[in-house]
Amino acid sequence: MVSVLITGSSDGIGRETAATLVGQGHRVVLHARDAGRAEQALAAVPGAAGVVVGDLSSLARTRELAGSAGAFDVVVHNAGLGGGLPERVVTEDGLELLFQVNVLAPYLLTALMPRPARLVYLTSGLEAQGVADLDDLQHERGPWNGMQAYSDSKLLDVVLAFAVARRWPGTPTNAVDPGWIKTKLGGPNATDGLPRGAETQVWLATSDDPAALVTGRYFKWREELRANPAAYDVEVQERLLAACAELTGVALP
Repeated sequence: MVSVLITGSSDGIGRETAATLVGQGHRVVLHARDAGRAEQALAAVPGAAGVVVGDLSSLARTRELAGSAGAFDVVVHNAGLGGGLPERVVTEDGLELLFQVNVLAPYLLTALMPRPARLVYLTSGLEAQGVADLDDLQHERGPWNGMQAYSDSKLLDVVLAFAVARRWPGTPTNAVDPGWIKTKLGGPNATDGLPRGAETQVWLATSDDPAALVTGRYFKWREELRANPAAYDVEVQERLLAACAELTGVALP
């Protein structure tokens, strides 16, 4: 049995991942952004060990979540926003919303929580279209393009995963494209169901298969793929870590 925290597990792929792991006998703690969604999450995954609450669009509440969640064998950074925002949204911290929730929040949780034995970061196949513009991480220049901002954030999730893998060589750390899954984010035209979207995270979290114990890799449906070339660039990785440290005031240990 392993203990697992799954962020953004009140619905969609995160909840499916949680339910699958609970069904296998593992200790799973859910995460939701507010108390109402926390109740829904526990009702949907009744075998879960508990639920932690924290709004990832707030640096203060993300810090509180990191301090209260506890230690886990595995953390699956599943939470994220989609690319449907019609305009650039700024949070209470003065940060662009997509970047803060999709990139800065998992960075901050990674930096502040006790180091787990394994880490999994959810990305998207749209990372292939992402641009790692380290001089404009929050899309302050030019016209707003929600889907491009989303693609960029998903690329940065892979960059973050690979940076952590390189910094923490003893902690298998990988990025997962779950596929185009029928969820609220994926929409009704998506091609695959929830079980397919969760299977790789479950495998990486629990399997002793040597193929699941690698680090710094990019997977889709348990198959290792090549990510956007920018993700492998050590300079890009280091600049992203530095930018996240500057914005949060917390350096990756």
